[in-house]
Amino acid sequence: QVQLVESGGGLVQPGGSLKLSCAVSGSDSGPYFMGWYRQVPGKQRELVAARGEDGSPMYAESLKGRFTITSDNAKNTVDLQMNNLRPEDTAVYDCSYRQGRVEVWSQGTQVTVSS
Repeated sequence: QVQLVESGGGLVQPGGSLKLSCAVSGSDSGPYFMGWYRQVPGKQRELVAARGEDGSPMYAESLKGRFTITSDNAKNTVDLQMNNLRPEDTAVYDCSYRQGRVEVWSQGTQVTVSS
C-alpha cells in the first residue's frame, strides 16, 4: 500500500519562498512518476511540476524559473521549492504518485501568498 505524507505550506508574503515535501512509502521497486498539482475554487487542478520515471524534471511554462522539483532517493521524498511567490500562486497543493495502474494522492496543503 503506497502512502504519501505531505508537509510544508502556510502563509508567505509576496516575493517569499516556501518548500513543500512529499514522502513516499510502501512503493514497489522500479520507476515511478511524481507530480505536484494545485487547485483553487472554481478552477481545475493544474500541473505545477513533475519528475518523470527517468528522474527528469518538468514544469509548467508559466512557472519555469520560480519553482524547482527535486528528489532525495535515500529518504524517498520529492520536494517542491517555490521562490518569488505571487498572490496568484495561492492554492491547495497536492503531490501525486503514479506507477503502472497505481495512483495515489496526498491530502493537500494550503499555500497562501498575501501581504
